[in-house]
Amino acid sequence: MLTVPEEVLLLSLDDATGRPLDLPAAALSLALSGALLMELALRGRLDSDPDRLFVADPTPCGDALLDPVLARIAAAREAQDSRWWMGHLAPEGPALRRALLKRLVDGGVLREVAARRLWILPDHRYPKMEGAGTGSARERLRAVLLAGEMPEPRDCLMAGLCRATGLTALLLSDEEARAAAGRIAAVAALEEMSRSLVAETRDRLAAEH
Repeated sequence: MLTVPEEVLLLSLDDATGRPLDLPAAALSLALSGALLMELALRGRLDSDPDRLFVADPTPCGDALLDPVLARIAAAREAQDSRWWMGHLAPEGPALRRALLKRLVDGGVLREVAARRLWILPDHRYPKMEGAGTGSARERLRAVLLAGEMPEPRDCLMAGLCRATGLTALLLSDEEARAAAGRIAAVAALEEMSRSLVAETRDRLAAEH
């Protein structure tokens, strides 16, 4: 199974072309930083309450992207909540995106296509490899949000990420999103970390306008 950061990155790419979708850079960086924390929580390394994010198990995961974040949280002198950590890690979003793209290319999930538009502008695309099975997150979330299937913790976290960063449009049509607005909010609210991301993303994007 792909990690939460990998699934978020895949959702941020156009399925047909492999080009990045038009999302605010700050929102995607927050989504990726939040996804790191969520993956660590799903692996039992982190836990949270409304006031703080804390290390439940300091054992490294053996993952080059996750383990440095876990070590930083374990070494922090003062406890902070998940919202603070998302904001703290967000500036590393572009580097994290590049690392995830390389991982997905090396793993045979994506292929890199480098070209130029209008013979001048670089045009890097990352189409999905045939048979890579990358549609599972989209299909899973649609079933939860539209068909009322019982969400797993991963689904609640992903729903919160999508709602906060505008990725819902990649899962649902405008009409579906309007009809499922209550369901999306309810599923996202089941996880405290999702609520933190929504608040952090809203505040940061408002500050940029």
